[in-house]
Amino acid sequence: MPEENMEALDNLSINTIRILSADAVQNANSGHPGMPMGAAAMAYTLWTRYLKYNPADPQWFDRDRFVLSAGHGSMLLYSLLYLTGYDLPLDELKRFRQWGSKTPGHPERGHTVGVEVATGPLGQGFSNGVGMAMAEAWLSARYNRPGHEIINHHTYAICGDGDLMEGITQEAASLAGHLRLGKMIYLYDRNHISLSGGTDMTFTEDVAMRFQAYGWHTQSIDNGNDIVAIAAAIEVAQKDPRPSLILVHTHIGYGSPKKQDNFSAHGNPLGEEELQATKKALGWPTMDKFFLPKEALDHFREALPRGASAQQQWQKRFDEYRKAYPSEAAELENMIAGKLPENWGADLPKWTPADKPIATRAAGGAAMNALAKRIPNLVGGSADLNPSTDTALKGFGDFQPAEFGGAGTQGAVGGEWDYGGRNMAFGVREHAMGAAVNGMAAHGGLLPFSATFLVFSDYMKPAIRLGALSKLKAFYVFTHDSIAVGEDGPTHEPIEQLAGLRAIPGLTVIRPADATETADAWGFAVQHNGPTLFALTRQNLQHLDRSRAKEPSVAKGAYIMSEAQNGAPEVILIGTGSEVALCMKAQERLLTFGIQARVVSMPSWNLFEAQDEAWRESVLPAALKKRVTVEAGSSFGWHRWCAEGTIIAIDHFGASAPGDIILKNFGFTAEHVTSAALRLMGRNKEADAEYGGETSFAATASTEGHS
Repeated sequence: MPEENMEALDNLSINTIRILSADAVQNANSGHPGMPMGAAAMAYTLWTRYLKYNPADPQWFDRDRFVLSAGHGSMLLYSLLYLTGYDLPLDELKRFRQWGSKTPGHPERGHTVGVEVATGPLGQGFSNGVGMAMAEAWLSARYNRPGHEIINHHTYAICGDGDLMEGITQEAASLAGHLRLGKMIYLYDRNHISLSGGTDMTFTEDVAMRFQAYGWHTQSIDNGNDIVAIAAAIEVAQKDPRPSLILVHTHIGYGSPKKQDNFSAHGNPLGEEELQATKKALGWPTMDKFFLPKEALDHFREALPRGASAQQQWQKRFDEYRKAYPSEAAELENMIAGKLPENWGADLPKWTPADKPIATRAAGGAAMNALAKRIPNLVGGSADLNPSTDTALKGFGDFQPAEFGGAGTQGAVGGEWDYGGRNMAFGVREHAMGAAVNGMAAHGGLLPFSATFLVFSDYMKPAIRLGALSKLKAFYVFTHDSIAVGEDGPTHEPIEQLAGLRAIPGLTVIRPADATETADAWGFAVQHNGPTLFALTRQNLQHLDRSRAKEPSVAKGAYIMSEAQNGAPEVILIGTGSEVALCMKAQERLLTFGIQARVVSMPSWNLFEAQDEAWRESVLPAALKKRVTVEAGSSFGWHRWCAEGTIIAIDHFGASAPGDIILKNFGFTAEHVTSAALRLMGRNKEADAEYGGETSFAATASTEGHS
């Protein structure tokens, strides 16, 4: 095609993205038209010249990953998906932001074909991309062989001013720069506008210098419509060993006579009159909505044969790889398919009541290391807390650039020191860690975990929420799960965190009672298609006697840990985590008063809720309303399970002292549990004798008497 004709086709295609996006937003009378209109040229250049993908097979594994971190500009992505031939009909664009449509206000993974990650909360997508690049680096290091590059793709993103203001982005960019993730190329839609005004009010730093300090390669483009310059910058970035940020100066609402470069184009439709004026200004041939020039649509649809050819070539290479390396190919195919190896749980540790007490964090570490021996794609790390969270995969190597440091570096887990290492050091970057782990899970092929203290789940909450929304198979490990943290004091003692995390739909929260439940929890998690969160103790716990247990299983959510001695309980003691042991001791003490008690371990509320009515009734009979619930955290939510009983909890901040002293003074003792049960039986004098006097403050601190 002659150069002048190609230039005309480029401009027509770019304007097609602009007008289609603006039409959809106007049709919905809701949305963000400015970003798609301003960023159309860079997106067009990337999607038609460099991005490797096959619209006919969106899950082709060696595709490039594209993240629209500026998720408010979702119509840009939806326009690209439709135009290039994904299974996203035009009618869905016409139903943008409407009930039941495939085009929600912000991109949602699993809801819309071609959407890699759920974005919207700014900075999350940027940070997901770091995890995706880590996944690509790990898989390529582990499975590529000389002459057989079967894993070789880039992670591209479009981010905006808002993304780069968010704190999570600073953490993620720092991590990516340290790791030298050279297959990350981000296009920065630098339009100098945020939702409420110009960035000259809030964001005047030298972004390029900041990213250079992080270890990124940066380039700047003055004209965001110069696709030749954009293409040249992408090609330079592809050759640089560092992550790349291309700063592209764009105009929000490009083409709109009244709203270009105005913050009013950020979060509001143009309006019918201004939309028509924009179409005239861009030389659009009609005022009709959703008009698509045939030449432009045909040009975009070239992505279908181009993508099919790229995938076919890759499949040929993979077939050759399978012949040369059959065991590696089979292992990789299983990982891509999400299949676990045979006998994956054969080495999971087991304990007996006679064994030495251990913390559930230590039990978790033992379970993870046992699984890692047989599950080759279990990878992850902590926020600078390996010695505290017990999450190091011993001898499985450190995920690091081979040219920096080495196995002798302080804190190295040991083993190989390159991108094939399975231990990922996130540093003190909880926000980025959560989002990066989500990115790894979304990439596919990996079973990623993160680890930090439970109180710092507050730093990871947005990522955990998006992981649950996206049904990602990610593992969030949290230790130091209660006031028993002890001397670190109330800043490090979680109180309300469990309640908030349990409220997240689709997130399985497990607080195991001992080492056995912890290993069982890991066995559940690696089979579960969704995110799992572990809340584990710092302090050692005894191994509980299950001789009177009935079908003990974490997967059931709750079960009878110890049935009443005569099989006819008068009261039920319900605990989670370390407090189940208190219930077991209280059960014994109640026998001396002639009271039969059942002990129920409830490691996971949501798993218990998911069981059939028969199981729930067998564990917590509706007719047996005398119950005591015990958890060293907030009482919020426990009213559902206590019926007409008593909640022993803590609804205030903790204290700084040895953990056992804190637990005693705040009423987490077997005597208090026994006393609460005695009161429910109307035996108040005996209850006062069992628990009162010197520790009456603890009784007041706990929440009792709620029904």
